[in-house]
Amino acid sequence: MKQGVRRGIPVIISGPSGSGKGTVVADILTRNHQYALSVSATTRAPRPGEVNGKHYYFISREEFAHRIETGDMLEHACYVGNEYGTPRSEVEQRLRDGIHVILEIDVQGAVQIKEKFPEALLIFLMPPDEKTLEQRLRGRGTNTEADIARRLEQARRELEYFDRYDYLVINREGSVQSSADTIMRIVESEQCSVRRNTDFAKHYFS
Repeated sequence: MKQGVRRGIPVIISGPSGSGKGTVVADILTRNHQYALSVSATTRAPRPGEVNGKHYYFISREEFAHRIETGDMLEHACYVGNEYGTPRSEVEQRLRDGIHVILEIDVQGAVQIKEKFPEALLIFLMPPDEKTLEQRLRGRGTNTEADIARRLEQARRELEYFDRYDYLVINREGSVQSSADTIMRIVESEQCSVRRNTDFAKHYFS
């Protein structure tokens, strides 16, 4: 860690489809340069316009397997025949530089990371009620009735992990900036907590 730079916090933000987490995260990244979005690694081929190191780290299956074996994947999963995961080394470097790293991942991935990375801060983002969630899913205009039913059921399953999280943020209609501000205040408060500054007293007079 750079001298005088306080270590950043890994911030895991989860929530069901329709919770608005992508929009809230984008607002944080736009307004506060002390935050960065974690870049995942994948074994799939790049799509047109995707840049290695910006959208994903595109690596071989052999390298992906090696990173799992060496403990460099905080979490990983297989989706449609391709591997996806969060490289620990990339996250660690940004944290040492004092950057808060946002990981926008599902509840199962969040639990995996918390087990390997106890310092991670877990935030659960939800609409105020099921009716609002359903309205948002319908408002996209791309979901079939079957899609909506499936996503609502997935949201119910995700709520089973609710007690594994540290904070709940309710993302109300038209309150993207307010929700982003709440998350940033939570992170600022956590960074000042004694448990995250155990070395302060040890090195104060050294």
